Amino acid sequence: MIIARSPLRITLGGGGTDLPSYYREHGGFLMAAAIDRYVYVSVHNTFRASTVLRYSSIEDVQSIDEIRHPIIREALRLLDITEKNLEITTMADVPAGTGLGSSGSFGTALLKALHRLRGRTIDAPSLAEMASHIEIDVLGEPVGKQDTYAAAFGGVGCYVFNPDDTVDVTPLSLSPETADRLTEHVLLFCTGLTRSASAILREQDDRTRGRDGAMVEGLHYVKEIGLRSRAALESGALVEFGRLMHEHWLYKKKRSARMSAPEIDRWYQ
Repeated sequence: MIIARSPLRITLGGGGTDLPSYYREHGGFLMAAAIDRYVYVSVHNTFRASTVLRYSSIEDVQSIDEIRHPIIREALRLLDITEKNLEITTMADVPAGTGLGSSGSFGTALLKALHRLRGRTIDAPSLAEMASHIEIDVLGEPVGKQDTYAAAFGGVGCYVFNPDDTVDVTPLSLSPETADRLTEHVLLFCTGLTRSASAILREQDDRTRGRDGAMVEGLHYVKEIGLRSRAALESGALVEFGRLMHEHWLYKKKRSARMSAPEIDRWYQ
């Protein structure tokens, strides 16, 4: 049995500027931190004459074309894996729909496992691009690249999304003292609420493609907040970073009425 895992992530600044509808024209920048919560994928050959998939649903199919899970179906097609006697199972430390990039983590973990099934390995840049290609180009999902890149590279990274679709990845230059203080002061809460990231991001994507002035200007400003957040963290100014996170959240909520919820607003206050 082959078992692979990829980390989930939190965004530290610049979120939303990683969508192609924005960065292909203006260039994007964000910071993201992989966290110690993971998506796991196991793959193994069985003695069955069918492919069994276990996630939030169970599928037992005879061909790739019958697979309902879009990422699994397209990953198998992309890697030309046609044998039927496979069982693919996924588990996660955190539920889907909680805003931690679970689909990107799942895609990278799946691709790592399938490459090992073929006796190969894959480097982080190729892994991130392949997982992004499946979601953005093949499936047409209105998502950005940060989830797959954060899952593939890990750590705390700065990502520059260039108009030619290349991505420059640089580790955030944190002193050990600042890293420890940041870890001590970041809290992650389970609210019990879930949401559809695709629905929210499609609204942003449509408005950006339509050159909606308020949306584009808002993303320009969020990118600037991301750059200022990087400077604050690298200089150890955590109070300033916290203020910028608050500002980032206020601008993020302006992008869609579905970005938050009354309960979250109340808890946040």
